[in-house]
Amino acid sequence: MWEEILARYLNEKRLKKSAKRERIIKFFFKVDKHLNVDELYEKLGKKVSRSTIYRTLKLLTKCGLAIEQKFEEKNRRYEPAHLSHHDHFICLKCGEIIEFNDKKIENTQNKIAQKYNFKIVSHKLEIYGYCEKCQKG
Repeated sequence: MWEEILARYLNEKRLKKSAKRERIIKFFFKVDKHLNVDELYEKLGKKVSRSTIYRTLKLLTKCGLAIEQKFEEKNRRYEPAHLSHHDHFICLKCGEIIEFNDKKIENTQNKIAQKYNFKIVSHKLEIYGYCEKCQKG
C-alpha cells in the first residue's frame, strides 16, 4: 500500500526513483518503530548518507507515510503513519518508546472536550518516566 502512495507522490512531484532512497524506505517500514536519522544511519550500515536519510524521511512525512515526532527538544524521530491513533510512554533514561492505546483515556478526553464545547482535531499524549529495565538498573 505504501508503495502505491509513494509512487503516486513521486510522479506528481516529478521526483526520480533512487536505489538508496528505496533501501531507506523499505528498512523504515520493515522496522516499524520510532527512529531518528542517526539510528537509521547506523542500522543501514553507513552505506547511505545522513542527508539522504533526512531528505527521505522528510519526503515520507510530506506524502503522509511517516509522522515526525519531537519527543525531546533536540531529537526528531520518525515513525510510519498508522491508521489507528496511539499514545506514547517515553523512558527518560534509555529513550525507549512504548506505544499504547486506551479507550478510557480517549473517552475521557472526549467527555472533557464536550464539557467545554471544544472540538478536538488531533492530539498527542506523551508520558515521560522510566521503563521497567531502567527502573531495575
